[in-house]
Amino acid sequence: MKSENFETIAIRTQTERSLHKEHSAPIYLTSSYKFDDAEEMRALFANEKEGNVYSRYSNPNTSEFIEKMCLLEGAEDGFATATGMASIFTTFGAFLKSGDHIVSSRSVFGSTHQLLTNVFSKWGVTFDYADLDKPQDWEALIKPNTKMIFVETPSNPGIDIIDLEFLGSLAKKHNQLLVVDNCFATPYLQQPIALGAHISIHSATKYIDGQGRVLGGVILGTKELIAEVIGFARHSGPALSPFNAWILSKSLETLAVRMDRHCENALKVAEYLEKHPKIKLVKYPFLQSHPQYEIAKKQMKQGGGIVTIVVKGGVDGARKFMDGLKMFSISANLADTRSIATHPATSTHSKLTEEERNIVGIEQGSIRLSIGLEHINDILADIEQALNTP
Repeated sequence: MKSENFETIAIRTQTERSLHKEHSAPIYLTSSYKFDDAEEMRALFANEKEGNVYSRYSNPNTSEFIEKMCLLEGAEDGFATATGMASIFTTFGAFLKSGDHIVSSRSVFGSTHQLLTNVFSKWGVTFDYADLDKPQDWEALIKPNTKMIFVETPSNPGIDIIDLEFLGSLAKKHNQLLVVDNCFATPYLQQPIALGAHISIHSATKYIDGQGRVLGGVILGTKELIAEVIGFARHSGPALSPFNAWILSKSLETLAVRMDRHCENALKVAEYLEKHPKIKLVKYPFLQSHPQYEIAKKQMKQGGGIVTIVVKGGVDGARKFMDGLKMFSISANLADTRSIATHPATSTHSKLTEEERNIVGIEQGSIRLSIGLEHINDILADIEQALNTP
């Protein structure tokens, strides 16, 4: 049965059943595949015939995961990688060469910042940062050698947002490749390709898995663009393992119901903390106080599961709050079923300078709260007692 509904697609899309007629897809733990004869081997390696050649190239489990993600995000094709950062590195590596230039959102994950400043810079790729809250500045940064516009929206951890339709029009005007890190929103809440992006990237480690079990990433786009990605990835080798692909594909079956609960809990936490006397600032896309609230409402289904706050008292206030938490986990991860607190200035974004962190709104008192699936009363109670820790 064909369906356009997210939940049905995520649950019912499945690789072809074997002769054993299994109801749930098995794990294909194999590195290689058998060919019927020499001619089939030749045809497969010559790309004249579709099929599995080697699990670094494709595997039934990764193929099922990719097919689901393509259907959910509205993409033609995709490639699954071992981690989210492998997806970003592979995308940069596939499309950029020495002498090229990137315009990137200033608010990016710490490891993405390291790729731009310390890795691709060694290979002659330059970049300029633009602020998500200053869309009027983006066009002026595009140069004759600019090849890519890269953006996180919502950003990590500042929860800043930019209008993707605006960026899509800008990319089209200047013949740029628009790449969107869609990790925080997931395809359930936001579909960048429908808004003008050419490539959408996910760290599947986060909400796609959603339970803190496995690493993974995925790159989604047109068949033509993904062919470039596959050409690079086949030889650089960032492929997702079959076991992790199996986990991630199964996890997609519950993504919608999980995200509904994450978003419901996160909004209640944001509304609660916005009125709290010990909180200096709360950032959440679906709070009316968010600077890009109208954009968030336009391009996102709900606000997501991440709330960023600034605790009064700077780094001491932040540490006191985090050390006072009893149920929340202190971890660098996010998007788990379990609620998590992270201090970005000393962990995920510690490699940025103090000035760089301040520019993107990461203060010493900033804390990223990944709101989990526990009962909302328990989440709020833990936050309240931690804020009142002597």
